[in-house]
Order: sequence, then structure tokens, then C-alpha cells
Amino acid sequence: MTKAELLDAVAKSAAVSKADAERTIGAFFEHVTKTTKKGGRVAWPGFGTFSTTKRKARKGRNPQTGAPVKISASTAMKFTSAAGLKTALNPRRAK
Repeated sequence: MTKAELLDAVAKSAAVSKADAERTIGAFFEHVTKTTKKGGRVAWPGFGTFSTTKRKARKGRNPQTGAPVKISASTAMKFTSAAGLKTALNPRRAK
């Protein structure tokens, strides 16, 4: 689903304009980014949790030349799905 398709679907479901849907979704992602950048978590019950994880510096290889390459430490976004989302995605596994 593209951004435009998502905005259309949200605007239709919420009975709001596409512009309102874009501002709302944009604000959501902005707050998720701000919170996780500070080391916090954003949880949506029944859907999942957004958080960050630290990656240590490590050695890698250039796939074309095979030469060793130093990969710097970094922070990555992490999403952990909630049990409700897992059940919705895998209805046959729910018992």
C-alpha cells in the first residue's frame, strides 16, 4: 500500500478529508520519532510497540571487493507486534 492509498483509506474510514488524514498520520509518526529518539517507547494496545535498539560497531565486508569495512554503531527502530495483531494475522493458530 502506498502513502496515497493509505491516506485515501484512512480518510474514507474516518469520514475526514485527505488533508486531515495526512496531518493526523504525519503527527502520529512525528511523535513516534520524537519519543523513540529520546529512548522511549510508544505502545498501542492490541497493535504493538515502537522502540529503538542499539547496534554495536562491527566489521563487515565489501561484497564486490571482499575488503574489510568498519560499520559504525547505530540506533535502529524496532516494532514488536501485540498478541491481538498476531492473532488477527494468524487466525488458525489462535486456540
